[in-house]
Amino acid sequence: MSNVNLFDLTGKVALVTGASRGIGESIARTLARSGAHVIVSSRKIDGCEAVASSIREEGGSAEAYACHIGEMDQIEAVWEHIAQAHGKLDILVNNAAANPYFGPVEDTDLGAFHKTVDVNIRGYFFMCARGAQLMKKNGGGAIVNVASVNGVNPGHFQGIYSVTKAAVISMTKSFAMELGQQNIRVNALLPGLTDTKFASALTTNDAIKKQAMAHIPMKRVADPDEMAGTVLYLVSSASSYTTGACINADGGYLTV
Repeated sequence: MSNVNLFDLTGKVALVTGASRGIGESIARTLARSGAHVIVSSRKIDGCEAVASSIREEGGSAEAYACHIGEMDQIEAVWEHIAQAHGKLDILVNNAAANPYFGPVEDTDLGAFHKTVDVNIRGYFFMCARGAQLMKKNGGGAIVNVASVNGVNPGHFQGIYSVTKAAVISMTKSFAMELGQQNIRVNALLPGLTDTKFASALTTNDAIKKQAMAHIPMKRVADPDEMAGTVLYLVSSASSYTTGACINADGGYLTV
C-alpha cells in the first residue's frame, strides 16, 4: 500500500466564512497547515487580514476577503472574485452565523428573525449553490456546513437560531443528494458548546454552564481547535465516500 497522506490538501483552494475568530479561524488555520490556499472571509476585512497574515507568517498560503453572507450582493461578489482570481474552488466551509436574539421564543422580534434567517438559511443556501456551480466546472469539491447540536435538540432561549440550524441540516442532505453525481460532497459539522465569543452568553453564565455540563458526558466545553479536525476529515480524501453526513462534535451531548 502506498504511503498516501489522506489529509493532504496541497493545491486546493478553500473558502472559510466566519473565519476571523473562533471555530472558523481554527478551521482556516488547520486547512492551511494541511496545504490548502485559504480565503479567510468574514464581515470585516481587518479581522480577516489579521488571520490571513498570521497564516502566511507560519508559512501557509492565505488571503483575506470581506463578505457578509446576509447580503446577496456580497455573496455574488465573493464568487466573482474567486472565479477571476483562482478559476476554481475545491473546498467551501460555511461557518459564518448569526444569533442576535437570546430569550423566550415567543418574544422574537421580526428584525432578529430576519437577521438570523438571512444569514443562517438564505446565506448558507446561496453560498452552497454558487459554490456548487463553480465546483462543477472543476470536476468536484467538498462543502461543509457548520450547523449545531441545537438543530437536533433546540437550545433554551435560542429558538430561532435552533430553527435555522435544523434547516442547515436539511439543506446539507438536500445538496448532498443532488450533487453526488457531480463529485461534490456536502456534509455538516454539529458543534456542541464551544468556548467562543459567539457562545459567550452560554459559557460565561455560571447557571447556564452548570446546566449544560449536566448533559455533556465529557463534562467540559470544547476548544475551537477541537472542531477543525472533523472539518479536515470531511474536506479531504479520507472521507471520499462520505456525503450527506452530519457529524456531532459535542462531547456526547446528543447521546444523553
